[in-house]
Amino acid sequence: MEILTQDEYQAIADSLNLPDGAFIDGRFRPAIDGATFTTINPATGETLADVAACTADDVDLAVEKAREAFDEGRWSQMPPADRKDILIRLCKLVTRNARELAVMESIDSGKPILDCVTVDLPETIQCLKWHAEAIDKIYDQVSPASDDHIALVVREPIGVVGLVLPWNFPLLMMAWKIGPALAAGCSVVVKPAEETSLTALRLAELAMEAGLPRGVLNVVPGRGPEAGEPIGRHPDVDVVSFTGSTETGKRFLTYSAESNAKEVVLEMGGKNPAIVMDDAENLDRAAEHVVNGAFWNMGENCSASSRLIVHQDVRDELLDRIAAHARHWNVGDPLDPETRMGALVSEEHFQKVSGYLEKADSVVFGGKAEQGFVEPTVIEVSGNDSVLAREEIFGPVLSVMSVSSFDEAIAIANDTEYGLCASIFTANARRAIRGARAIRAGTVTVNSYGEGDITTPFGGYKQSGFGGRDNSIHAHDQYTQLKTIWIDLTDDVDEAVS
Repeated sequence: MEILTQDEYQAIADSLNLPDGAFIDGRFRPAIDGATFTTINPATGETLADVAACTADDVDLAVEKAREAFDEGRWSQMPPADRKDILIRLCKLVTRNARELAVMESIDSGKPILDCVTVDLPETIQCLKWHAEAIDKIYDQVSPASDDHIALVVREPIGVVGLVLPWNFPLLMMAWKIGPALAAGCSVVVKPAEETSLTALRLAELAMEAGLPRGVLNVVPGRGPEAGEPIGRHPDVDVVSFTGSTETGKRFLTYSAESNAKEVVLEMGGKNPAIVMDDAENLDRAAEHVVNGAFWNMGENCSASSRLIVHQDVRDELLDRIAAHARHWNVGDPLDPETRMGALVSEEHFQKVSGYLEKADSVVFGGKAEQGFVEPTVIEVSGNDSVLAREEIFGPVLSVMSVSSFDEAIAIANDTEYGLCASIFTANARRAIRGARAIRAGTVTVNSYGEGDITTPFGGYKQSGFGGRDNSIHAHDQYTQLKTIWIDLTDDVDEAVS
């Protein structure tokens, strides 16, 4: 996608027809009680739209229509190749409307337009296409039973799926969830984050245009207690997949236990370490990766490298190089393609991140926060017991700790309630492999920052989540049930005689 100018992106923003209704049973509609909430452009404070504020009544309707679509087989019983064709058409429509979606995402979330254009939209399309292409390539199994039996192990769509999205990657996280859920044949009810509902609604509209049957993809915007909790407690929702904070994720376990014991898939927080040892081959490259991991998407990223654990012998040189790279991460208008750091998603979140900065004892770099924007910040902490080393800040703040050995670095890396991602920078292959195995995290990268790609599973250990994985073929597991079909081939007459 060609990069436009700031004025061109602003012109697109000014011309957008923003969706504002819930999307249920194939059409937009107001909330049943008529209530709305205001969605704000966090970079300007401007009101973008008054969006339908769904409640339990709207969730009931959405689940009813999703169940109706599932039971009638409009999607769940459609031939796999036909489902694939519809999702491929959706990919083409997203591609055709990519600029509009990128601008919508930027103004709704505060994300830099450059990230939306070069990362979020391309990866959204790739994710949907990858799972679409997998639909007719996943085989069932025949178990090694006796000569008198055939045992089939088959996958079936689990049913109605509740998908509760975060606000940091609204469109991409929706793709991560609806891609495998729809590929499996499920019907879905999506609850986008209150702060960022617009692109989820637009994507649902494009899915209908692509030919997705009505009732298969429903979107119920609203606040967590009014719309998210009813999904978690609904007796006709078969599984909930949640991405967001650990505190909120735990509530869905309670909702499940107190309702129908639905399956729960959680992808939650992280306090991810980047370990840089004294034998790191290229300190400048390591610094570049650490900066990208810490400050990309304004640090509003569950896999952000928020803890730097550095060997004391290279600490000073590495911090100098980090500061040099961080100076290129300028703060500014998210619609300016030269901007690397946009606005934090809301005033509430800005106040939270600013509050953490006030607790910092030693600011190595940055530290400025005003009017919804926070610049890249590096702080030094006295030890791993510091609140800045233990709590997920979810902003562009990198905490630094020095160590004297590899074993000490691994111990500190694991001394956390989280276990989502980690990075190790070392030229010693044996040390890298040992460290990758020793760190209790779902993804460990060596000499780089990253999350893998669509082919690799993404999820965490400990309080970073459990119950399934996003991305890869393993993502399909959480939206399917395994069924054994046991076929007896013995001759009933002979059996009776014997």
